[in-house]
Amino acid sequence: MANIKANKSKDGTVISYRIRVSDGIAFNGKQRFKTMTWKVPHDMTEKAAAKEAERVAILFEDDVKNGIAGSQRSLKLADFLPTYFSMKKDILSPRTYELYKRFSDSTIIPALGHIKVADIKPAHVQLFIKYLNDNSPTKPSPSTIKRKVAILQSILHQAEKLGLVQYNAANASKLEMPKQITPQVEIFSRQEAVEMLQCLEEEPLQYKALVYLALMSGAREGELVALKFSDINFVNRRITISRSAYKLKGEEVATKPPKDNDIRSITVDEYTIELIRQLHEEKQRERLRLGTAWNDEEWLFTTWDGHIMHPATPSHWFRDFLKRHGLKHRKFHALRHTSATLLLLGGTNIKQVSGRLGHADLRVTNQYLHCLQEADVAAAGILQDMLITQTKHSKEEQAENNIQHIG
Repeated sequence: MANIKANKSKDGTVISYRIRVSDGIAFNGKQRFKTMTWKVPHDMTEKAAAKEAERVAILFEDDVKNGIAGSQRSLKLADFLPTYFSMKKDILSPRTYELYKRFSDSTIIPALGHIKVADIKPAHVQLFIKYLNDNSPTKPSPSTIKRKVAILQSILHQAEKLGLVQYNAANASKLEMPKQITPQVEIFSRQEAVEMLQCLEEEPLQYKALVYLALMSGAREGELVALKFSDINFVNRRITISRSAYKLKGEEVATKPPKDNDIRSITVDEYTIELIRQLHEEKQRERLRLGTAWNDEEWLFTTWDGHIMHPATPSHWFRDFLKRHGLKHRKFHALRHTSATLLLLGGTNIKQVSGRLGHADLRVTNQYLHCLQEADVAAAGILQDMLITQTKHSKEEQAENNIQHIG
């Protein structure tokens, strides 16, 4: 129980209360204490001050029990952020780290930075959601707001792990989030994929190999760009994905481990391997032609002088390629979605597909199951056309023939 002692001025007026609370036993076996001083407001009566001091003492005792008393209790969110980012520097991917840092500086600190971490409540976060919605140049989508709130959730989750707060006030279960419509996965239908690959025959070998490899492996854009010829087993047709390319503003293209650190090997078809073999021969010819001007790091997909391709180049090229051939716009990432969907439609089990894609959580792969449901509906329609409709048609023909026979 807290010990409360009044501090009085020379004229006997209570000006503050000293509150002392037990903080357990120290290593030497002695009792530990934490203390605080609560100053009495000038306009408060002595009776009201005594009552308020008891309330403050109860709160202080709770803080001590939960490990957030003293300097930790007064720590503002803006002052905690450097600690958060120092802990996340080697955990978040470089691009994600940069995104979190930029959003924290531009939005979280101005909106919530002045509030003590221990005092942040769901009401503050709910107002923050409204702030995001009201202070955007364009109406943000629910998914955009969700991604931004996720940054605050991560920050407060770390504060919770460190014992600075008793619970994560940004936990989604405590909030009213904007209703989000689950976006449909964008894919090429089988016919669209065939038509797209036919148009690809007219394109440079490097981009032809890039698209085939994206479709046949389901690898992410950055993972494809970061492939080296040493990652290709031409005999067993195996592709090892061990890195991913990224580009930060003002810096050179760099690589990091794949998402979720999932280094994996994928078997691809003979035709794609043959394209990569041809690409390797083409790069060797360029190396001989350019001599010392060529960067010999063995990247599959390169700039003119052998340096690694910019990670955004596949998306930009693919957009222009589809437009040139009058094909429906699809993002480059749709090739990954298409690969997964066609594998599932072809009977590959979802765990194998998840492994090829490098999903850490099988639930992420479940996003493709709606395509199987659509195919199931289409299959039911085909069976109806093949069996029931034709059976009815035969019965109607038989009835008509019977009537004609009677007549």
